[in-house]
Amino acid sequence: MFDNLTERLTQSLRNVTGTGTLTEDNIKDTLREVRMALLEADVALPVVKEFIERIRSQALGQEVMQALSPGQAFVKLVFDELVRTMGDANEVLNLAAAPPAVILLAGLQGAGKTTTVAKLARFLQERHKKKVLVASCDIYRPAAIKQLEMVSGEVGAVFFPSDLSQNPVAIAQAAIADAKIKFCDVVIIDTAGRLHIDADMMTEIQQLHAAINPIETLFVVDSMTGQDAANTAKAFNDALPLTGVILTKMDGDARGGAALSVRAITGKPIKFMGIGEKLDALEPFYPDRIAQRILGMGDVLSLVEEVERNIDKEKADKMAKKLRKGGGFDLNDLLIQFQQMKAMGGMAGFLDKLPGMSNSQLQQATASGAPEKMMKQMEAIIQSMTPLERHKPDLINGSRKRRIAMGSGVQIQDVNRLLKQHQQMEKMMKKLATPSGITKMIRGMKGLQNKFSSGGGGVPSMPANAPSNASELAKMMGKYPKK
Repeated sequence: MFDNLTERLTQSLRNVTGTGTLTEDNIKDTLREVRMALLEADVALPVVKEFIERIRSQALGQEVMQALSPGQAFVKLVFDELVRTMGDANEVLNLAAAPPAVILLAGLQGAGKTTTVAKLARFLQERHKKKVLVASCDIYRPAAIKQLEMVSGEVGAVFFPSDLSQNPVAIAQAAIADAKIKFCDVVIIDTAGRLHIDADMMTEIQQLHAAINPIETLFVVDSMTGQDAANTAKAFNDALPLTGVILTKMDGDARGGAALSVRAITGKPIKFMGIGEKLDALEPFYPDRIAQRILGMGDVLSLVEEVERNIDKEKADKMAKKLRKGGGFDLNDLLIQFQQMKAMGGMAGFLDKLPGMSNSQLQQATASGAPEKMMKQMEAIIQSMTPLERHKPDLINGSRKRRIAMGSGVQIQDVNRLLKQHQQMEKMMKKLATPSGITKMIRGMKGLQNKFSSGGGGVPSMPANAPSNASELAKMMGKYPKK
C-alpha cells in the first residue's frame, strides 16, 4: 500500500532528519522533494499546495527552529500534516437510530459497491453484533441482484429479493419494512452505478435518498483512480448529503492520491478502506496509522488488533499450558501455527505492517508468493504423517521419511528441512513457555503497539522522560531505516 509514496517521502525526509539546524535553503530543497513525491502520488494540486505551505510556515517558526533536534521536529510536522490532511481520526458509522438503521451506498460502476455491501455487512455482524439485511436497487446491471444474493449468503446477512421490473424506491422501502418484521438492526442498500456521472443517475439516487432518508450515505470509490476519486466524490457530494467515503482496492494502490485528496476536497471523512478481494478485507480508516505506514513506520496497532481478532485464544492458551507443563511442541502444534498465520492473511499481510520493512525487502520476502507456497507445502508434509509421528517426530526414520515425501508430493530433503525447522521452533517455544508461553509473544507485540500507537499530539507515544514527541518519532524512523 502506497509503496511509491513511501519510498519517495522517506528518502526526502532522511536528508533532513539528521540536520542540526533548519534553514530556508535546506527546508526549500526538502519541501521541493516532498511536493514532487505528492504530485507523483496523484494527490490533487490544491491539496499539495496547502500541505506544503502549512509545513513551510510551521517549519520556519521559532518553536521548530529552536528545538533540540530541528530536523527531527520537521519529520513530526510532516507526520502531523499527513494525519490532518486525511482527517485527524477515524469516524465510526452513526447507527444511533431506531432500528433498522439505513445505510445507502453510492458510486460509479466498477468501484466494488456490491462486494463492499457484503464486506460492510460482515464487519457489522462480527465486530458490532448487528443483524444486517441487504437489498439491491440496481435494476440495470445484469446479475447485480444475483451477485448480492451470493455474497450476502457467504457472510450470513439477510438478503431481500428484488427483480429488474421493480422501481428502486419501492425496493428500498419494501426492504426496510421487511427488516422491521425480521428485527434487523441495520439495512444496507446497494444502488446502481454508472460508467460516468450523468443527470439521470443523480436524479434517481436523489429520489431514493429522499424516500428512505438513510442515517449514513457512503460513497464507494476506487482508490486507484487517484485524485479523480476525490473529484468524483465531490460531484456526488454536491448532489447527495454524503456522510462518508469508502476507498476500495487500497491494497493495490501504490500511489495514495485518493487517500490524501478525498477528505481535503470533499470535507467528508474516509470511514473504511477495502484491502483485498476477500469478504473480510474491510477495515476502518485510521489516518494516524496510514500516516505511519506512509512514513515507513509500519502499522503495529492494526497488527496487534488483527492478532487478537484472528488468533484462536483457546488453542493458544491450551498450547501455553502444555508448554509450561513440559509437554513439548510437536508437529500438531506447528500445524496449528500455520493455520493461525493463514487466518491473519498470510505472511505478506503480516510483514507489510511491521516497522522497517522497506518495499524492496517486502517484495523480496514475498516474491512469487514463496512464503505462502512454503507454508502449504509444510502443511501437506505434516498432514501426510500418522498421528503418532506428529506427536513424536523422533520416530520418523528413513523409511518413514520416504513414505511421507511420497504422500505429500515432495522430496525427502523437504521433509528433513521441516523437521529441522520444527526442532528450532521447539527450542524457541520452550524458552517462551515461562511464564506465559504464546501470550508472552502477544504481550511483546502490545509493547510495540504502545511505542507506535498515536498519542497526545498525534505522534507515536513515548516514555515520560523523552525530550520531545518529535525526538521520539525521529528516533524510531532512524531505528528502522529504509535500505
